[in-house]
Amino acid sequence: MSIIKLINISHWYSENRVLDNLNLEIEKNKITYILGSSGSGKTTILRLIAGLEVPDKGEIYIQNLKASVANKIIVAPGKRQLGYIFQDLALWPHLTVYENIAFGLKNMNKSEVEGEVKGILSLFGLNGSLQKFPHQLSGGQQQMVAIARALALKPKILLMDEPLASLDVKSKRKILDYIVSIKEKYNLTIVYVTHDHLEAFAIADNIVVINEGKIQESGTAVEIKNSTNDFVKYFIEW
Repeated sequence: MSIIKLINISHWYSENRVLDNLNLEIEKNKITYILGSSGSGKTTILRLIAGLEVPDKGEIYIQNLKASVANKIIVAPGKRQLGYIFQDLALWPHLTVYENIAFGLKNMNKSEVEGEVKGILSLFGLNGSLQKFPHQLSGGQQQMVAIARALALKPKILLMDEPLASLDVKSKRKILDYIVSIKEKYNLTIVYVTHDHLEAFAIADNIVVINEGKIQESGTAVEIKNSTNDFVKYFIEW
């Protein structure tokens, strides 16, 4: 069952067309990886889903609601029930771990916020870091705080834009395991953008390979590994 649909989506930056009549369906409660090289259009897909950009052509549906059409936002970004983890994480450097996660919880009282923050951080073993600032954390811990902050808003969909790119293999593997566990615990749909095919093969339910704004192949890890598409074969070999 699809929770996100992109129908005949095209998008330009100035004269550069980054998405070309793209059609994509994201399955509910699955981890879908969008795999491609820099400039392929994969981050643009996330930004369109989030409502941070508006398609120049086509329609976007989220949870069966029309969210965007050509040159128009219908459902505001804040109403789309999604969390977005940026590549640079966008943690507030002047706020503690606790304050970063509590930042969006404006409609709770103090005790409710405290319970929510500590409950989420306990999933990552970070309750001992509540009063630390982002610069006092390791790269892996910063990633986990960014994920925890997104989870605090109870999204149905979690969008992730290469948040693990700067981590070593061991730290990356640990956080990938966390991503799988939180997907199950919170019944999340996760859309994850990366250029790292090995990362995608590790945890993805579905993989979409994109090049120059067009989908080259989609399927399970096994199907992608056995693809006969020339670009896909080239991409997963380097």
